[in-house]
Amino acid sequence: MHIVRPVRRDDLKQLFALSSLARAGLTTFPHNQRILKKRIEDSVHDFQRGAVRPDGETYFFVMEEIDSGKLVGTCAIIAKIGGYHPSYTYQIKTAHNRSRVLGVKKDIQYLELKKEYNGPTEIGTLFLHPQARTKGLGRMLSLSRFLFLAQHPKMFENFVIAELRGILDKNDHSPFWNAVCKHFFEVEFRKADLMSMEDKTFIAELIPQHPIYIPILPQAAQQAIGQVHKNTEPARRLLEQENFRFIDEIDIFEAGPVVGCRLRNIRTVRDSRMAVVRDIVPAVMRKREYLIARVGQIHEFRVTCGTVIHTQAGITLTRDTARVLNVQKGDRVRIAPLYGKRT
Repeated sequence: MHIVRPVRRDDLKQLFALSSLARAGLTTFPHNQRILKKRIEDSVHDFQRGAVRPDGETYFFVMEEIDSGKLVGTCAIIAKIGGYHPSYTYQIKTAHNRSRVLGVKKDIQYLELKKEYNGPTEIGTLFLHPQARTKGLGRMLSLSRFLFLAQHPKMFENFVIAELRGILDKNDHSPFWNAVCKHFFEVEFRKADLMSMEDKTFIAELIPQHPIYIPILPQAAQQAIGQVHKNTEPARRLLEQENFRFIDEIDIFEAGPVVGCRLRNIRTVRDSRMAVVRDIVPAVMRKREYLIARVGQIHEFRVTCGTVIHTQAGITLTRDTARVLNVQKGDRVRIAPLYGKRT
């Protein structure tokens, strides 16, 4: 069985090894021990402190295989983006041009830089070990964050976004970066991507401030705008099932799409509910799976998948599910269907 839990300091060694499997474009999970250590420290501090309102906290989660202790995945929530150092995206806009002399009407799309100082909540850092991607664990890993949002809504903004990884070629080169950004930053894509993880001031200093008209870009760069990397397609489809939609914004480096949804409209948030564990049995003969979260203190949060029996008095869990969540009879948990609505 697997659980999703808050990251711990002693996870660093395993996370560093796991990050070596992540390709370029996953900025928030770099193969850099110093940056990973800082992300872990920040997250541990934020989980222990507990926030009463969103203010840039980072909640970093890992997926652990219980019997072996092996870490196979990561995901994260940033309570609020922006602040003193803004978050940057390009907005896709349309100019409506008309010439009476030529009898021409022309709608031209262009990119306008957006600086977000007072931004929404952002989910990200979704990565799963390649060998674990055929076991249905990706859905559990991704959706586990939404149970955390549902349990602690006051710690987050009312709108949630995700920046999805854009198109890269087999050499991890971005056609959008090559057409636009490299002319201003004069560093390689991967270096700029890594630098942005620690300090975004170079973006403000060098990024073009004027609109970029899409039709004048090379065809490869145009085709990359708002498109996702092939390895990110499953994550995009899952978020669309959760009611996320493209909000006409893209990443400034590789033009991947930004999708968003109001927190209360996220399918897993909307369909989740609290329940009391009334009984624990060896097995439950039922096929429908649920996300089940241990709640209480935020640093005690744990999520797994399992089957449940519903009664008027509460729910029944299997012994294995109760064991990995460390819950007992009488404890309260938050549950949500892994797929679609309850029936």
